Amino acid sequence: MIYETQVTKIGPEAEMFQAEGMLIFFGDEAPDTLADYCYNIDLIPSTGEILPGMNFFFDDQVFEIMAVGDVVKKNLDDLGHITLRFDGSTLAELPGTLYVEEKTMPTIQIGTRIGIQ
Repeated sequence: MIYETQVTKIGPEAEMFQAEGMLIFFGDEAPDTLADYCYNIDLIPSTGEILPGMNFFFDDQVFEIMAVGDVVKKNLDDLGHITLRFDGSTLAELPGTLYVEEKTMPTIQIGTRIGIQ
């Protein structure tokens, strides 16, 4: 496991992006313009590179990582900020986005554990 944290707060509009197959995570210092749309997480740095073929976990649900934007690790480590796309894309079009396999998105609650392995 190179990364593990938990959801601490859910913005009132966070579920809005699920219709587009997206989730936005941010540490507790999310800018006011984004805070309502984010799932807040404890800011914990990762301990290794994030690579395609690894797995992203939500409690016991597993999603294979398909593509990794250029600044995903830096944003995650520095800000707790990451956008997850559940579209199965193997090409990282956006630098701050992590792309995972396309399947039913997880249900996220306060206390949901997320991780990368």
